[in-house]
Amino acid sequence: MKNQSPLEGEALVKEVCRRIRVARSYWDAHNNAACRKERERALELYNTLTKDQKAQIPQLLRVWLRYRSEKYFGADRTPPGQKRRSSKRSRKGGR
Repeated sequence: MKNQSPLEGEALVKEVCRRIRVARSYWDAHNNAACRKERERALELYNTLTKDQKAQIPQLLRVWLRYRSEKYFGADRTPPGQKRRSSKRSRKGGR
């Protein structure tokens, strides 16, 4: 995609929709790292759209991108790659 010219108009809207759908499919598959990456790409493109272009994106996709996924991937969430504290059972060698 780096060799191609930047997307414009309807092609840009289609690409944003495609990326949101891909991110949602990763979300459904519980692949959070891939979902986060694809969501960031979609959001970056989404922010370049005009108000009229944003209105062309189905509401379901806009809601998922802007609100629902923000709940899980927003800046206030714990960054990926941090280890969790082990439970008492695993430290004591429990059942």
